[in-house]
Amino acid sequence: MNLFADIRSAVVDALGRMTAEGLLPSGLNLSNVAVEPPRDAAHGDMATNAAMVLAKPAGKPPREIAEGLAARLMDDPRIEGADVAGPGFLNLRLAPAVWQGVLRQVLEAGTGYGRSDIGAGQKVNVEFVSANPTGPMHVGHVRGAVVGDALSNLLAFAGWNVTREYYINDGGAQVDVLARSAYERYREAHGLEPEIREGLYPGDYLIPVGEALKAKYGDSLLDKGEQVWLADVRDFASAMMMQMIREDLAALGVRMDVYSSEKALYGTGEIEAAIEELREKGLIYEGTLEPPKGKEPEDWEPRVQTLFRSTAHGDDVDRPVKKSDGSWTYFAPDIAYHYNKVKRGFDQLIDIFGADHGGYVKRMKAAVSALSNSTVPLDIKLIQLVKLWKNGEPFKMSKRAGTFVTLRDVVEMAGADVTRFIMLTRKNDVALDFDFDKVLEQSKDNPVFYVQYANARINSVLRKARDAGIVVDDATLLAADHSGLAHPAEQALLKKIAEWPRLVEIAARNNEPHRVAFYLYELASDLHGLWNRGNDELQLRFIQEDVAVSQAKIALARSVGVVICTGLGILGVTPVEEMR
Repeated sequence: MNLFADIRSAVVDALGRMTAEGLLPSGLNLSNVAVEPPRDAAHGDMATNAAMVLAKPAGKPPREIAEGLAARLMDDPRIEGADVAGPGFLNLRLAPAVWQGVLRQVLEAGTGYGRSDIGAGQKVNVEFVSANPTGPMHVGHVRGAVVGDALSNLLAFAGWNVTREYYINDGGAQVDVLARSAYERYREAHGLEPEIREGLYPGDYLIPVGEALKAKYGDSLLDKGEQVWLADVRDFASAMMMQMIREDLAALGVRMDVYSSEKALYGTGEIEAAIEELREKGLIYEGTLEPPKGKEPEDWEPRVQTLFRSTAHGDDVDRPVKKSDGSWTYFAPDIAYHYNKVKRGFDQLIDIFGADHGGYVKRMKAAVSALSNSTVPLDIKLIQLVKLWKNGEPFKMSKRAGTFVTLRDVVEMAGADVTRFIMLTRKNDVALDFDFDKVLEQSKDNPVFYVQYANARINSVLRKARDAGIVVDDATLLAADHSGLAHPAEQALLKKIAEWPRLVEIAARNNEPHRVAFYLYELASDLHGLWNRGNDELQLRFIQEDVAVSQAKIALARSVGVVICTGLGILGVTPVEEMR
């Protein structure tokens, strides 16, 4: 189904023939041989770097390899031209019938077109969001949630067995702060003035928690020391916050498979077991770290700590796992949590963190490498900041949250579909501007509108065709004669559709769901371009007087619609059939 992979196979076969004929040495590594769209469409339909990457190991000039390869590829009826360019690049031109055959693949496969098995059923754990259970999620969590969910969809579409996981950071001091903040709202529910002192969470979202505490405990906790109520209020408030977080995620269309608790690691022996595993590998020792960079000697107090020899697995410095007072560092439970994922049998781990976790990447990768004996790769995606704008100005903070704009604020103002698409219009490690005015405007500059409008136009064509009495079910369109789709604008659209399976595999292999959003915008642009040309060139319009010609052209439009709907599905966006 992947035309680029099919042509690459033809290139590999031709290279095999050259080897058999003694023109190339045996044993050449062909893994870097690629077939891809050329940078300039004027150069051809596809290009291969085969001669360039094989010249040195083969001990031959690249042009000599390219010319021999071109001659053999011309035996393939799908290839109309094979031209050597520059030092040895090979540009290929395919027969129009090859591109027209793409429509058959799309209409036969439907939304399965582009689906891949490159994941081979491997188990991958995608951990994302993982916000502290201390309040509603903010706009930064929106982007992480969208990237994680879209990546999970993409990997599943490409053949991986995906588990979406949320790690509840409920083991630190922040949940004690939550409990104290909730207790003040509990006092408020009894008509007392809450003391929201510095360091507590000021958001109004804790008012319902205080009221719920009153309903459960009555006045039994009033005027009691926190040694009486802290643990109970902490668990109660954390549970209510997690319910709020689940509802926020649902509003964005995100549902997790697993929720794991950091607190559950304490007192169960899991942290101790993970550290002992590292100790048995000779990676735990007692030592003193060098002063951090930028610290003056008088500001640094050296102390003996229990350290993980993370430098043995690619980190810059060794990392403490136990403090000098005997308590675990924040890193220790994270090691145990990832060890738990390794023991659960995942073949690959992906963590999606906020940009402020940049210094955490190497140490976490080192821990997973050590615990899995370098068999389980960990990919960590850092999510850069989202800047909100409205009316040309930075969008102000949410009163409900107290200090930030919430996920629910964004979804209620822009809608889940718009929010999800826009969050994927930049690579995860690039900052993103989210302008509420621009993301809702109907223009080419608004990518989600532009893609949705393309799908709406396609559905408009289908409705008008039916109204005109033209049969346009997929079986009929599949049987149509597509050979007349020879205009350069139509061919360009066919070629873009053919890129979809290749795009899926590249995006999945690199864990980059934003590539899908980019591709959909380009595909929509090609569809709009053909549509607009039809305003002046009547032969390019999708509905013609000749029914058979109409059905061939509508098959092209329908195929674009299938790919758009499939791609939007991966992004978690609902396609629209009509713009209002």
